[in-house]
Amino acid sequence: MTDCLFCKMVSGDITPDTVYEDEDVLAFRDINPQAPVHVLVVPKQHVATLNDLDADNSALVGKMMMAAAKIAQQEGFAEQGYRTVMNCNDDGGQTVFHIHLHLLGGRVMHWPPG
Repeated sequence: MTDCLFCKMVSGDITPDTVYEDEDVLAFRDINPQAPVHVLVVPKQHVATLNDLDADNSALVGKMMMAAAKIAQQEGFAEQGYRTVMNCNDDGGQTVFHIHLHLLGGRVMHWPPG
């Protein structure tokens, strides 16, 4: 997707503040953090929304979650706890239409999230 912000980051056209990368996912610091640590984990394969996942790419979400757990360990807050969030479509709060996982840590998370 030539106009997708996250695809441009995956391709190297835009350089994010990367904290983790493997063959399937790229993770970088959010430019508008909502916690002391706010990382976005994106699959390297473009999938617009959670509704667009199918059997061929459904494993991506598991890979994203495993990456988030590694990053939480790396950033030093895995034992204290953290939050992961995936938004879907406009009413769900999705602003970039390339699925991504928000990893938030470094402070106490409250419920409900808002």
